[in-house]
Amino acid sequence: MTAIVAPSRRVRNVGQRRETLAVSHFRLMVMMLCFGGATLAIGGKLGWMAITRDGAGSGRAVNPLIPSRGEITDRNGRVLASSIDAWTIGVHPNKLLGDPEDIAPRLAQLMPERTEAQYLRILRSSKKFVYLRRRALPELVSAVNAIGEPGMAFAREPERLYPQTSLAAHVLGWTNIDGHGVTGMERVLDRQLTDPVGRTKPVALSIDSRVQAALESEILTAMAKHSAIGGAGVVLDVDTGEVIALTSLPSFNPNAAGKFAPELQYNKATMGVYELGSTFKPITAAAALETGVVPSMTKKWDATAPLQVGRFRIKDDHPQKRWLNLPEMMVHSSNIVTAQIADELGAERMQGMFRKLGFDQPVDIELAEKGGTLWPKFWARTTVMTSGYGHGIAVTPLHLANAYATLTNGGVWRPMTLLKRDPDHIPQGRRVISEATSYRIRQLMRLVVTDGTGERGNAPGYRLGAKTGTAEKPHLGGYAHSSLVTTFASVFPMDKPRYVVIAMLDEAKGTADTYGFRGAAWVAAPIVAKVIPRIGPILGVQPDDTRDIETASLRALLWKPRSENKGVVAGPE
Repeated sequence: MTAIVAPSRRVRNVGQRRETLAVSHFRLMVMMLCFGGATLAIGGKLGWMAITRDGAGSGRAVNPLIPSRGEITDRNGRVLASSIDAWTIGVHPNKLLGDPEDIAPRLAQLMPERTEAQYLRILRSSKKFVYLRRRALPELVSAVNAIGEPGMAFAREPERLYPQTSLAAHVLGWTNIDGHGVTGMERVLDRQLTDPVGRTKPVALSIDSRVQAALESEILTAMAKHSAIGGAGVVLDVDTGEVIALTSLPSFNPNAAGKFAPELQYNKATMGVYELGSTFKPITAAAALETGVVPSMTKKWDATAPLQVGRFRIKDDHPQKRWLNLPEMMVHSSNIVTAQIADELGAERMQGMFRKLGFDQPVDIELAEKGGTLWPKFWARTTVMTSGYGHGIAVTPLHLANAYATLTNGGVWRPMTLLKRDPDHIPQGRRVISEATSYRIRQLMRLVVTDGTGERGNAPGYRLGAKTGTAEKPHLGGYAHSSLVTTFASVFPMDKPRYVVIAMLDEAKGTADTYGFRGAAWVAAPIVAKVIPRIGPILGVQPDDTRDIETASLRALLWKPRSENKGVVAGPE
């Protein structure tokens, strides 16, 4: 007889099956969500590790304490400073699993900057973390990792790279191990370069790396030839105030600035203050023309003998032993005549001109590395007279560059800059001398090159105007007669001035081809004669022998000895 199941029990079994199936589905869904969440977390972690590790996946996260920095470029976009990810090696002494006595000698072999004993002390310390090497090469990272100690730590952090090595090193400066600017424009731009918004766009300097390389190359060559202990150079745009090149030599490599002696990081162009000698004579001439002390180019001063002022005796290196006018004073670089002109100007007007040119203040440039000028405390009569030809007052080569820009650009002083300027936003500046006086100075400086002491600095076709300057260095309350600072300050082209070029050598020695002479005309002027043909075309100035500033009217005033006049001293006007 077949058993009959009650309907109520059949219904109950079906309900249980449905409930069991729902619970199973729910559990399966929970397990899938957990698995998906774990997969997502693992994927996210792997993605993060892919971003913050190298391709081998053997690194650690990028150090968030070291700021990434934006690029610095020259005016044409060529990269001068950038940041790359570099390796660091560290250790967590409190997490070591291996034996310190086994690990220490292996570390000392791989990184010999510390002894085995020093590594042992670090590994046995209770410190949480110690850096062992920053800016490590990948090969070293792999070797240390091969030790197999889990307590070792390998991280990536930004490292500053200067691809042009020592080029414009004093302009760029360098950064410390923590990624902040220490000197140069790295220090000036530190906040901008590390700002998340600011660093997205490179900062363009006013420097042209091609011009910078040419200037450094020629000064280095001259230093080697004349056994000079140092040199400096400047190329400055006379209309915009942009520094196109600035160098101080010998230099250093900012990629490893800490390995170079501090004196190599001393910027002679902005920190070094020097008595720049006869390069001041165009400044004195400009003040005299502007104030009417020189009412005419034909006015003459007595240069027949050295000038005795109290216990001081002012003499000429190239004595003419006759009366000289202003063009002749410039051509023959007469200290005697310049001193008399300065004496007529007086202390107030001489100081006034120097102040207008900024000689009483540190040079007006962004760098923090700049020196204060040596300004006379008391302007005695002799101080006024000697300051007219660059003695008794000391400024930087960059001061002089801006003064020459002012003298030749029409008479307007503008602040200088190491940042590229928008042509539509050039500072208006302030007028120092009239356009007429500026034109006269350009004529006089051109004569110095065509007929005077600057002949060896001539660059054919570039219509160069210039002035030589040779000065003894101060020493023990007096002057060291054997130690000279030689400077050649120039502007080109004189018919339409565009650029100042200054070359300076410190303690240059005479050579056979200079006949033992070591003055600026022999050792500094030839530098500029080589620099300008190299940089002129780069800067858009082509040589042209068919153009020049008018100088015939002044050349006619230069005394030409005739056979019947030999031994005769020319008199005053």
